[in-house]
Amino acid sequence: MADKKAALIICPGRGTYGKAELGYLKRLHGDKADLIATFDRLRAQRGQKTISELDGAERFSVATHTSGDIASPLIFAASYADFLAIDRSRHDIVAVTGNSMGWYTTLACAGAAGAEHGFSIVDAMGEYSQAGEPGGQVLLTLVDEDWRPVPGLREAVLALVDSIEGLYVSIELGGMLVSAGTEAGLAAALARAPATPGRAPLRLVNHGPFHTPLMQGSSDRALGLPADWLAGPQIPMVDGRGHIWRPFASNSEALRNYTFATQILETYDFTRAIQVATLEYAPDRLILLGPGDTLGGAIAQALIAIEWRGMRSKQDFQEMQASSEPILLSMGREDQRALVTGSHS
Repeated sequence: MADKKAALIICPGRGTYGKAELGYLKRLHGDKADLIATFDRLRAQRGQKTISELDGAERFSVATHTSGDIASPLIFAASYADFLAIDRSRHDIVAVTGNSMGWYTTLACAGAAGAEHGFSIVDAMGEYSQAGEPGGQVLLTLVDEDWRPVPGLREAVLALVDSIEGLYVSIELGGMLVSAGTEAGLAAALARAPATPGRAPLRLVNHGPFHTPLMQGSSDRALGLPADWLAGPQIPMVDGRGHIWRPFASNSEALRNYTFATQILETYDFTRAIQVATLEYAPDRLILLGPGDTLGGAIAQALIAIEWRGMRSKQDFQEMQASSEPILLSMGREDQRALVTGSHS
């Protein structure tokens, strides 16, 4: 169809299933009972609370719902269900990418892993990270109120990270940087961090030292997962280095090594993933899967940094979003969701 929109799909990571998202699957995906039942069965086989129980809880619990072994499969289930809800008669999916844990969802959406195997990977990785290495992540803002870089701030933050033992750059996140490390390293970072615009450095709740060498134990365990769970994708995928995995041209062993070693142990550059995907595939729309919509700012900041479609500031992005053809659609927002699914369900 000539009027199809070329769409880049973006899969969110940890921290996106919050209080407002409780009941997300029940509210929005009642037509996917078989899929949710499959995920429930996989959880029950491991003696874990099911996705239906967790999503249908009476109250949101920070201690429970943000724990890695619970948050990760919940987010995967919500994101993958959203992916299935996209109106394909109006959208041509040209590529898929994701942030951090969202890489595992990317594998499933792009067909490099089946739904069951994708869920099992996420479930296992959530459990490994929760039971694994002590430490965590801190989020630092590097741009001003108009989402333009503060001169010298990025360099100062990188120098600080480099000077502290046990501290690493974890995620490049648009106009923000996530550092991760040991408890001692995080304490030193919080004590010595330069003044940042908007908000002070933020310790992320229930997050481990992801994308650092401190996750070696999780990587070792992940490499023990069945090799046949991964294969080449059916849709192009852009990973946390900006590398493109193309259909019919991707080595499954290389994909396994990247997924279960490289991206667990090294910096995840979400900024570069977004920039490469948009420049390579020139999408008409960027569709951010739910739950939540907290990645919107980071995505916009990554695009502003390369002046994509002439955007140079937060105001430029907001004006584009207010137009008849918004560039970023978040399925976690009811108004924008309707533009993706073709309904208000």
